[in-house]
Amino acid sequence: MSTRHLDISPDVRAALASGRPVVALESTIITHGMPYPHNSTMAARVEAIIRDEGAVPATIAVIDGRVKVGLSDGERETLAQAKDAMKLSRADIAFAVAQGRTGGTTVAATMIAAHLAGIRVFATGGIGGVHKGAERSFDISADLDELARTPVLVVSAGAKAILDIEKTLEVLETRGVPVVAFGTDIMPAFWSRSSPYPAPLRLDSAADIARFFSARAELGISGGMLVANPVPEEAEIAAETMAVHIAAAQAQVDKNGVTGKAVTPTLLARILELTGGASLRTNIALVENNARLAARIAGAL
Repeated sequence: MSTRHLDISPDVRAALASGRPVVALESTIITHGMPYPHNSTMAARVEAIIRDEGAVPATIAVIDGRVKVGLSDGERETLAQAKDAMKLSRADIAFAVAQGRTGGTTVAATMIAAHLAGIRVFATGGIGGVHKGAERSFDISADLDELARTPVLVVSAGAKAILDIEKTLEVLETRGVPVVAFGTDIMPAFWSRSSPYPAPLRLDSAADIARFFSARAELGISGGMLVANPVPEEAEIAAETMAVHIAAAQAQVDKNGVTGKAVTPTLLARILELTGGASLRTNIALVENNARLAARIAGAL
């Protein structure tokens, strides 16, 4: 693998060279996940949380064809206001590089860039997964295959609740991806702390998660790991409440014939309207919570 298309920021480069903890952050949450200026404020706040925990944040994006690992304040603000940013996954990150485009990196693309840079821990909101109705549409996120092949530990609030969580867990099991719930026996469901599904594995400390990840590498087991971290109790929206909003949003998406990469941002935007902004506040809280845990895991590693 070549790193000639990567621009690693000076503080991230120095941290990697000295063995200090670094946490990667994705950027589709900035370009496609939240409206401006909430996306900009959130991104700055998450980076500050990681620094407060003694780690170095590395927000990843493609800007004018360069894979940026660690953004300046100006680059982050420009990205937050970008109107035509691509949504980049494994299939098209190299296209954006070759064509000099700008885009936000999904979980899959962020994992690729983080691994190229030598970063082992990555904090996000929720991963992509198996969309409802995938038995007809075959709509399954590339995030799942990336977790199976790229050795990066991903801290999330589980799969996005708009997805089929049960099928997502089945695919991850088939791909050999360990799913570890942090401090709970139940899989969280993004905006909600619980779902109907038991967690495959449970660990209760950042140090234990770090030891598990290290043991996989020492045994020569390829691929990454998914950590499911429940949203803080005071910020959650009850699963029963969210189910009503998700069903209404999904019905509208189906009616309008939205497909492909547009499905997730369209659903999230509609749910934001239906919840009167509550889903955005919860989304921000869970991202901050994941960043804090990811920094502690990176420190333990």
